[in-house]
Amino acid sequence: MGIFKRIKTIAKADMNGLLDGLEDPIAMLNEYSREMEQQIAKAESALSRQIFVENKQAALILDTKRLMEKRTRQAKLALEQGEEQMAKLAVQEKMNQENQLKVYEQQYETIKGQTQILKDKLLELQETYNELQHKKILLASRANVAQSIKQIQKTTVSFQTDTILRGVARAEERILLMEAEVQAGSQLAKPLIQHEATYRNYVNEEELNRELEKLKTEKVSLV
Repeated sequence: MGIFKRIKTIAKADMNGLLDGLEDPIAMLNEYSREMEQQIAKAESALSRQIFVENKQAALILDTKRLMEKRTRQAKLALEQGEEQMAKLAVQEKMNQENQLKVYEQQYETIKGQTQILKDKLLELQETYNELQHKKILLASRANVAQSIKQIQKTTVSFQTDTILRGVARAEERILLMEAEVQAGSQLAKPLIQHEATYRNYVNEEELNRELEKLKTEKVSLV
């Protein structure tokens, strides 16, 4: 069982790694934005219904107060006309409405509290959404930069460095060969030049003796 459990764990880890590799950060941010927009829409709808209930409860309280004032006027009018029984019924209705008013007001305070909770929640969602939008812009920029750098690195790694280095080495060998040919040509040229110089400097012995006799003759003549 231990082996099977380990295999299952490894397979799960490999699958999670594969899914992580397939996740697009920009697409993830856009999905989170859509989820936040949906939550905000739901909160706005709930707040709208809650405000309606609150306004309805406020209107009910106002109607109750108006009815109490009406019963008070009716009771006073009945007393003025000597209709004590009618006055008594009006006062009883007024007191019933007072008790009902207390219940309505308590309910109203509860509804107002719920409305405020929804408002705070909606405000929190909107603030979170705004922060998400700012972060999305920043993270999208960072993701683009990272992707560009990654692409550059990928391109750099894909260069055939060994091939280039071998090519440079061949070029260097070719240049060395050219330099060696020049040097070899220079070495071959030197003996020829020296031979020509030696030839130019060579004087025939017979010609030398004639030149000397000529000089002697000229010397005797001068004497």
